[in-house]
Amino acid sequence: MTTPQTEWDAYLAQMEHLLALELDDARRAELSVQFTRIAAMAEPLLAFPLDDRVEIAGVYKA
Repeated sequence: MTTPQTEWDAYLAQMEHLLALELDDARRAELSVQFTRIAAMAEPLLAFPLDDRVEIAGVYKA
C-alpha cells in the first residue's frame, strides 16, 4: 500500500506548520523523496502476515 505523493506533501505542510519551520522548495522536495523511500522500504515489513497468536509488541513489566 503506497501513500500517494499528495498525502506526503500534505503531511510535510502540516509538520512544517506545527513545528514552525520554514523550508525552502528544494528541502521540501528532498524530504518528500526521503519519506517516499522510507515508505517503500517499510511496505514489505508491514505486509508480512503475523499469526494471531503472535504478540505484536512486547509489554515491559518491571
